[in-house]
Amino acid sequence: MSEDAAREALAGAQAALLAALVAGEEAPPGFDRERLLIQESSLISKRRRTVARLRPDLAALLGDGYAAEFDAYARGRPKPPGGSHADARDFADRLRAAGRLPEESVAPEPRRWSPFTRRR
Repeated sequence: MSEDAAREALAGAQAALLAALVAGEEAPPGFDRERLLIQESSLISKRRRTVARLRPDLAALLGDGYAAEFDAYARGRPKPPGGSHADARDFADRLRAAGRLPEESVAPEPRRWSPFTRRR
């Protein structure tokens, strides 16, 4: 196998793995689907925490149902272009479209989040 062919094969395998982790695609050959589901849940949990930091109003509005609501939104849906701020906006748009967020509600100024920001 040529070096270029090996790189293409590796890129294809990586794309298949990424699709399984963030877009709900089938597990690529050689990967345990159950383990990938665990990792997928972990990635969704990380997204959920980040969106809650950026839009605490959404987490407060949904209360105990926030986790389930966000997980339903995120499962099988990769983070949109634009990163976490776009993810928070898309989640709010989904809630608004479902009648769970008042039309007149205005998103608060996006909070800048950094792993170096101290929690209060």
